This record gives sequence, C-alpha cells and structure tokens, in this order.
Amino acid sequence: MGKRIRLGMVGGGRDAFIGGVHRIAARIDDRYELVAGAFSSTPEKSKASAADLGVAPNRAYGDYKEMAKREARLKDGIEAVAIVTPNHMHFPVAREFLKRGIHVICDKPLTATLADAHRLAKAARSADALFVLTHNYTGYPMVRQARDMVAREELGAIRLVQVEYAQDWLSERIEETGQKQAGWRTDPARSGLGGSTGDIGTHAFNLASFVSGLELESLCADLDSFVEGRQLDDNGHVLMRFAGGAKGMLWCSQVAPGNENALKLRIYGEKGGLEWAQEEPNRLWHTSLGEPKRLLTRGGAGATDAAARVSRIPGGHPEGYLEGFANVYTEAAEAIAARRDGRPVPEEVMFPGIEDGVAGVAFVAACVESSKRGGRWVNIASYLKT
Repeated sequence: MGKRIRLGMVGGGRDAFIGGVHRIAARIDDRYELVAGAFSSTPEKSKASAADLGVAPNRAYGDYKEMAKREARLKDGIEAVAIVTPNHMHFPVAREFLKRGIHVICDKPLTATLADAHRLAKAARSADALFVLTHNYTGYPMVRQARDMVAREELGAIRLVQVEYAQDWLSERIEETGQKQAGWRTDPARSGLGGSTGDIGTHAFNLASFVSGLELESLCADLDSFVEGRQLDDNGHVLMRFAGGAKGMLWCSQVAPGNENALKLRIYGEKGGLEWAQEEPNRLWHTSLGEPKRLLTRGGAGATDAAARVSRIPGGHPEGYLEGFANVYTEAAEAIAARRDGRPVPEEVMFPGIEDGVAGVAFVAACVESSKRGGRWVNIASYLKT
C-alpha cells in the first residue's frame, strides 16, 4: 500500500455529522492519516475540533485559504483535502487547493450554482490534481455488480429506469427549531437552487446514471415545497428521456412519512431487469425475461468480481453506508498513490469525478427551470455547456 496519504479536512468539526462519516471512511482501509484541518469557520471552534481529533495545534487553521497556502509550502503538507462544508463553500474551497496541486475529495453536490460548477470544472481540468466527488452509493458492492451486469448486456438494451429516494425528516419545518442540518439544506444561500433535488435527487440521478450507463437528454420536472414557508423544494417528480430511447422516472422527497433513507433503483431491458434498495444493500434482484426472479447477494454464489473487489467481510455480514463511502475513499487512494509513484491508475479503479458533479448540478438546474415553466420538457445539453 505504501505510506498513508496525508489528508486535510475543511469543515466537519464538532457536531458535524458528515465530517465524522468522511473520517471513518478514510480510515477503514488505513489509507489516510488526518494531519490538518480548518474544521470550522471560526478559529476557536476549529482548534477545539482539532484537539478532539488529535490534530496538532499548529496544523489547525481558522481559515481554509491560510490552510491551503501553508500546507502547500510544508515538506510534509497534505496531499489531499476532504471538503465537507455546506454546498455554497465547495467551489471556493476546492479552487484554493486545486490550484496548489492538492487532490480534492468533495462532498456532493458539486456546487450550489451551475455557474460555479462550470468554473470549478475548468479549474479541475487544468489542475495537476485529482478531483473526487463522494457519491457514496456508487461504492456499494451490489451497485457495482448491477453496473457490471448492465455493461455486459445481461439485461439487453435498456428501456426503463425507475429511481426514487424518499425520506420524511423534513415533513415539518424543523429548520426553524435550530436544527443545523435542516437549516442549511433549506437555505437557498447555502444549499443552492435545489432542496430535495439537490440533497437527495442528485444521489438518485447519479445512481441511475452510474448503473445504467445512459446519458440524459431531456427532462420534465414538477417540484413542490409542501411545507408552508419553505423556500426550496421538498418533493420532486421528474420524467427523463435518455440517449438511445430509454425512458426514466425519478422521485425524490423529504416529506414522505414512514421513509428513512429509501433509495431504490429498478432497471429494465429487453432481456431482463434489476432491483436494488439501499436499505437492503447486500441484495440485488435479477429477473431474466420469462424466468423466476432470483436473489443475488454480496458474498453469495451469484456475486461477480465487480462486487467482490469492493467487499471486505464474508457474505451474510452487513456492509453498507460507511463501507460504501470507504470504497470511494479507497479508490481515490489507489489513484493518488499511482500519481505519487508516477504510474498509471489501475483500470479497475473508479470514482465519481468532476464531470459527474457538473451533471448533477445541471440536473438540478434543469429540474428547477422545467418546474418554473409549468413542467415543460427541457434539453439538458445547454446546462452542460460552459
């Protein structure tokens, strides 16, 4: 494996859920060492968080710009940075580190605005550094298997893609109670154009694209803010048309009582179909046309090399959210180590990158525009152009 990758973090201090997730994911396969961070927007909170995490006081920063400048000059400065801030900070933070050749591992969505997404993409393409977007569901073993089965044409030509992501935690206006996670996710200034579309709709869209391999051509969206006074959508229904003629439907909601984290994907082709649900992540249902449905499990007889490569423990032992995140981090570590050693990145290594990020923000922007225009069909191509 070689020496651990020196990792920094921006955001993710005390009481920040996603920061803890990223730190766990980075450590699961022992490929990273957290050595620096600007963990909060205030120096005092950043230093307190650094102390909690065992980061040396002189590597705890009160400002991400100061961190980027100093770490780039240090002989043992960070090689990669994890960005776990609210959406509106992704662009300025990532740009500072990219221009200094420091690899970026950024939480999704890519940015709060489409303009920033294109500006960041330009910066990433010209930088001597990798850009990794943590769409963690792409790291689940049975998602990798589903993608592999589609690519090997076991389903034949794809006709239908159905994806949904339902939650209920924003069914009431809890952003008014001081709930931190709800506060920034429902604030256009920090979250961006999309509410549920930006927060979980981008996950659903990315998962559908990752597994199906299809390219979105146009969409028709109907977005709602069901909770009175909420500025951003908390529910969205989207019809999708893909290149090649396949059709799709996407539903994202954070006001669906009884749903905790119900991300589900169904794909149907000429010869068969696949079904996967995040809350039962080690199971993949496969049906060949005219035959009984069969259950494939991670570690079971039907598991392929695509699933086995990103599995850690024997079948029957649950793997899920943290391990999926860890797989994205470990794939990034493989690519960073290859860059460090001056060798090609292994062909099997895969992780979401800058283009996936732009596609996600373009998806949100197109959904908002379509809904504002009364559910008109809009072409996605114009949103993808710089």
